[in-house]
Amino acid sequence: MKGRIGWQGLKQSEFTTEGPYLITGMNFKDGKIRWDEVYHITEARYNEAPEIQLKAGDVLITKDGTIGKLLYVDTLPDKASLNSHLLVLRPLNNDFQPKYLYYLLRSEVFNTHIELFKTGTTFYGISQEAVGRFRMILPSLKEQEVIVNYLDYKLLKIDELISKKQKLINLLQEERAANINQAVTKGINPHVEMKDSGIEWLEDIPEHWKINKLKYLIKGQLTNGIFKKNEYFGNGTKIINVIDLYNNDYLINAEKLEKVQLTKEEIQKYNAGAGDILFVRSSLKLEGIATSSLIEKTDVPLVYECHVIKITTDKTKVNPIFLINYLNCETIKRRLISLSQTTTMTTISQEKIASLEIILPTLEEQEIIVQYIFEKNAQIFRTMTTLEKEIDLLKEYRAALISEVVTGKIDVREEVASWT
Repeated sequence: MKGRIGWQGLKQSEFTTEGPYLITGMNFKDGKIRWDEVYHITEARYNEAPEIQLKAGDVLITKDGTIGKLLYVDTLPDKASLNSHLLVLRPLNNDFQPKYLYYLLRSEVFNTHIELFKTGTTFYGISQEAVGRFRMILPSLKEQEVIVNYLDYKLLKIDELISKKQKLINLLQEERAANINQAVTKGINPHVEMKDSGIEWLEDIPEHWKINKLKYLIKGQLTNGIFKKNEYFGNGTKIINVIDLYNNDYLINAEKLEKVQLTKEEIQKYNAGAGDILFVRSSLKLEGIATSSLIEKTDVPLVYECHVIKITTDKTKVNPIFLINYLNCETIKRRLISLSQTTTMTTISQEKIASLEIILPTLEEQEIIVQYIFEKNAQIFRTMTTLEKEIDLLKEYRAALISEVVTGKIDVREEVASWT
């Protein structure tokens, strides 16, 4: 059992795009390694620690942060070493199969050991010594091989089922996005007469829809949220952050928002009310930009530490829920991203946001489209929820099966023998 003792002065600036791999726990996913995400180090750095130069058949475990993430090294595409948060485990005297150890460490028995011996409060860790105190359950080498073969086969089938259900979820998400995009840019009547919008990126639109600009559909000016560093006190005024907008059609529950101490003047100036639409115009990551969320309740106050534009809509011109779906649909997000500029952050100017073309049917038709989107989403969400529950059950079954087999609760010898 070996690990890197510190970094020997290794700095991130030394990472290279080629050469031996330097594996971290972040590169693990479902017991496999994502080689395309792994940093490289020089040959000299690799040779500094021969004891942690990886071999096929090694078992890796994270001992800091997310404790107990596991990897079985099936094959190595090139030379590889470890960072300081991992341990490599190998048999000393050929008295166990590494793949059997990998499955044993995935069991509830080892998870319980981690809970008993981990240290820390917010950042947990388990020492090499504590890992070494784990008492292994060891059948004969022959039976270990039987268990490995059984679990390899059974888990492959379970993982295939999980993968199929996840693909269905992804397809449903794509269907949902396509439904919304079609509804807010082309309408829901397949027989409606179409006309050339005169806008290259928008193409044809329903003949009776009108083209407007966002600045003519809002009350007042586009205004940024508060953006400054401040100390969080755990009490005071609830605030909305950029992260609260990501992956939400509407703002998350106000009960889950953080609180910060602000002056009365700041609260009055930056308070957000029901009907406001929050729009992320700056982001370090391109996928985060141009995200919008609607405030439906008045008890959600501030936009904080993020470049967000509050858009108070004129409900006599546009249904806010129609507008939020329009701003978040694929066609419009692509357009907005095309208008962005990147320096240290990717940003869309207020002027370009204000000048964004909005195509609108009548208020009555907007409401019909909103209802259509709601009903379609409800159907898709029900199916996705069912699939997600099935995936959770399969994962629970997978974990239980591993624990039962490696601890001998289930004897698999006869079943494996019948396969041949």
